[in-house]
Amino acid sequence: MRDFGIGSWTARRARKTPHKTAVLDPGGRFTYAELHERVHRLAHALRGLGVRRGDRVAYLGPNHHAFLETLFASGVLGAVFVPLNTRLAEPELRHCLDDSGAAVLVRDPGLPAPPVPRAVAVGPEYEDLIASAPSDPIDEAVGLDDPCIIMYTSGTTGRPKGALLTHGNLTWNAFNVLVDIDLASDETTLCTAPLFHTAGLNMTCLPTLLKGGTVVLEPSFDPERTLKLVRSLRVTYMFGVPVMFAAIARSAAWAGADLSSLRRVSCGGAPVPPATIAAYLERGVVFSQGYGMTEASPGVLFLTGEDSARKAGTAGVPHFFTDVGIVDADARPVAPGARGEVVIHGPNVMREYWRRPEDTAAAFADGWFRTGDIASADADGFVSILDRAKDVFISGGENVSPAEVEAALGAHPAVADCAVIGVPDPTWGEVGRAVVVAAGPVEAPELLAFLRGRLAGYKIPKSVVFTAELPRSPTGKIIRRALREEHR
Repeated sequence: MRDFGIGSWTARRARKTPHKTAVLDPGGRFTYAELHERVHRLAHALRGLGVRRGDRVAYLGPNHHAFLETLFASGVLGAVFVPLNTRLAEPELRHCLDDSGAAVLVRDPGLPAPPVPRAVAVGPEYEDLIASAPSDPIDEAVGLDDPCIIMYTSGTTGRPKGALLTHGNLTWNAFNVLVDIDLASDETTLCTAPLFHTAGLNMTCLPTLLKGGTVVLEPSFDPERTLKLVRSLRVTYMFGVPVMFAAIARSAAWAGADLSSLRRVSCGGAPVPPATIAAYLERGVVFSQGYGMTEASPGVLFLTGEDSARKAGTAGVPHFFTDVGIVDADARPVAPGARGEVVIHGPNVMREYWRRPEDTAAAFADGWFRTGDIASADADGFVSILDRAKDVFISGGENVSPAEVEAALGAHPAVADCAVIGVPDPTWGEVGRAVVVAAGPVEAPELLAFLRGRLAGYKIPKSVVFTAELPRSPTGKIIRRALREEHR
């Protein structure tokens, strides 16, 4: 076997633990041997559709075994997997497909089908495609430095950028998870966070499969169903964003829920309220949290359950194979307690932004990725994230780019100028608030209705305030700090 990429994982697991359950979802239960056979049948089918090394294969759908099969089959061929966010509006999906140049789209039949050269609907068509394809091994050497996946992430310049992650990026991130979270081979991991996000896929699902555990894929999140699955399937590990864990703890079923199988839970995507952490610690569940980003596959910092109370409010220390610095404007390390920009380096950090050489060059300094996030570290090295210099805010675990929302809102004829900021929300952590300079008579409901269908629902502001003018610097940039101070 000359292949060390992600596509080889099913073959390696099938020869070690062929009869163990690999994937369980509403569509079926598959052993590692069955998963391996289906992956290679799909790889042959994709090759029959014209997919070759380096081609992009997109997937649009909720958590489902077809997602993982498409990822692994793409890896077998040396193709590049492009998971798409199901919450995006059709123009946003079109941008991701056009930007990536996807040759094939595998999609849930209930979701929109933006035009691509070839599309396959999950269901009978997909199953027929697999059943009619051969299962013999495909000998395509894929190395750790080869491109594996393009994940689109919101940026400050408007349209989402594709972070190109290699097979090595995902593998080293999985190593970090196995070292720092200490997953076991008998793990039963519940994946309710969407796999099209890097944390849902790379902090839970792939490390569990690498270790030989079972992943339980849920197409959507529901607090009560989550608690039922934990009890009935004896779930040992799960990941979620703060709003998910808060919703579970608020559930009427929480007090009587059987959590005895849970070894730990991990949380990320936004700062975790202390009350949420306390709710799980009181039930004897180890609660871990971390800080990361798509460009780092995503793990950067991790706070173990053992330190979650002692170092509450921090994001922890760097993952095992990841280095983190906090530097000043001249890229010099700052003293403990001082503010600076977080920079990261390691084998889990992306190679580049897809087809954006200027953005890639701007993101790296002497080999270190510049996160744009402001932080400080205490004397023990535990890092606290203080601010987001890039202006992106996080709503329910989803990154929202103000520039993207502003561009869409500015297309309304009654909007002369606008800015979007994140404001605190008890459910979602933060939600958008549009600050608008009107060019004529207009009401907030009209502006919000204008955005529906143009943007994903989570990107649409929850409120609109009107002002005579926006605070801007001499160079014309919006002074968002002033906006936040006035309109939060």
